[in-house]
Amino acid sequence: MTTFQMYPAASEHAPYAATYLQATAEALAASGGTLEALLTAQPEALQALLADVPESVAQRGYAPGKWTLLESLVHVADTERVFAYRLLRIARGDQTPLPGFDQDAWVPLSSANSRSLASVVQEIVAVRQATLALLTSLEPAVADRTGTAGGHSVSVRALAWMIAGHFAHHLTLTRTHYLGADLKG
Repeated sequence: MTTFQMYPAASEHAPYAATYLQATAEALAASGGTLEALLTAQPEALQALLADVPESVAQRGYAPGKWTLLESLVHVADTERVFAYRLLRIARGDQTPLPGFDQDAWVPLSSANSRSLASVVQEIVAVRQATLALLTSLEPAVADRTGTAGGHSVSVRALAWMIAGHFAHHLTLTRTHYLGADLKG
């Protein structure tokens, strides 16, 4: 996975992905580690963060009209699955344009709020294990392969970074918004 260490060029991703790529870069700089190490550590960090969170907090949004913590976390798993699927298709040389997805339409249909926090976290861990198995199976040359997703050119490398960055973004959001002092208990 060493070829995945290089920051993706602007031509390798849609403009919206820059936020996730920057989050990955910041997490890598803070840890001094590799992308693989970051991807491995993220679910562990989430588990530690949520270890003592009561279900009542998981059922609430941090502001009116915002997703609940459970919905936000299911969205993390869903998005990682979509990004990993895109990564797989592009890594295998499939040039079929892949559609975007409407996260706001998916969340209400996820039934996230009928689940326990532990089950959602367990799902995220399983999804990440599958993502890591895929990424570690790839030959270095596929990092530069590009395809089209959501109407934009995207590389395998950028998708790997987007997976880590989207998770990092939501980990920060969970810490700062969902688990703020006024929401505990």
